[in-house]
Amino acid sequence: MTTSAAINPFESAKADLHEVLATLRRDSPVVELALPTGATAWLVTRYADAQRALSDPKLGKTTSAGGFSYREMVPPDVARAVGRHMLAINPPDHTRIRRLVSGAFTARRMAALRPRIEELAERLLDQMSGTDRLDLIDSFAFPLPIQVLCELLGVPAEDQDAFRRWSDAIVTGPVNPAGLPPALVAIVGYIRELLVAKRQHPADDLLSALIAVRDDNNDRLYDDELISMVYLFLIAGHETTVNLIGNGSVLLLSDPDRWARIVAEPELIPNAVEELLRYEGPVQSATFRTALQPTEIGGVAIPEGAFVLVSLLSANRDSERFPEPDQLDLDRPATPNLAFGHGIHYCLGAPLARLEGQIAFHALSRRFPGMRLAVPVEEIGWRPGLLLRGLSALPVTLG
Repeated sequence: MTTSAAINPFESAKADLHEVLATLRRDSPVVELALPTGATAWLVTRYADAQRALSDPKLGKTTSAGGFSYREMVPPDVARAVGRHMLAINPPDHTRIRRLVSGAFTARRMAALRPRIEELAERLLDQMSGTDRLDLIDSFAFPLPIQVLCELLGVPAEDQDAFRRWSDAIVTGPVNPAGLPPALVAIVGYIRELLVAKRQHPADDLLSALIAVRDDNNDRLYDDELISMVYLFLIAGHETTVNLIGNGSVLLLSDPDRWARIVAEPELIPNAVEELLRYEGPVQSATFRTALQPTEIGGVAIPEGAFVLVSLLSANRDSERFPEPDQLDLDRPATPNLAFGHGIHYCLGAPLARLEGQIAFHALSRRFPGMRLAVPVEEIGWRPGLLLRGLSALPVTLG
């Protein structure tokens, strides 16, 4: 069985990524390849193997993610403050923190967000009206989720532009590290000031709830854990939804008949969101795992200390799981996919991202039924990075 990749998805144009992954998936379930960081990793390409790998306790988290570590690039207190979130740690610490944080993500809090998300979406669409051509990422896909998160956490909305700069630098850090240290220092300093303000003046928001959370044993989140969780929410929490809206929009608009169906049949949208997540999900690969001891994935031996990268995009195009996986089918029967991961690190904010995606496509299709791409789909570019899958811009005309 071939275990060394002759082609590398990280050396390919983002537009060709699915073709590269299809070749790798056909050749072997797990392939060793070179990362832009200079390290090597084992890439898991098939659905069943990906699902098992994401729940394998032998694959854990370490401080060096795929051969890249920010810890030597920033002061120690900053490194500690962004390294204690749920995607960076193993049980039992992970179990404890997820239990505490989940208590703040109540069903009541999430359900109550719908009217406000709809209001924010309508406000953004009002601002877009009267403009013939615009970038849908800048005008809608980015500001909607960041405004939702800012309100959810109790963060001033006027700071969203700063968050975008920091987020861009952080998510592209492994392939473009120059901007990472100042972004990490800036966002940690901001969150620390925010925590001081919230302790002095608590409000009905998620951050105040996280500060106050306790369990039956009077356990709580400590300062580095709080900072790390807010950091995770602000970066991962909005990036995935930006990409869901952006990727979904380009897929719907690239086929006029497809967009016409969404306009005419809005009841399709919840199912369409699931298919868009499967077909072109917002996350390219799950966060890095390290083999804590020798293990096996798909019949391939993974040595202790090896980096493992699970390709969510590839798994969600596996024909063993999804019939005709390269066909975007808005009527596809709902089948669970791996767009938001699996296992103990499954995205806690997945229900919120789905809700925002549904509201976004409802609002766009109702207000701008004649919207279309302003450039050929081949000219639309993708953002660099190892983990996320998102557009750099999406020029549209509103019709």
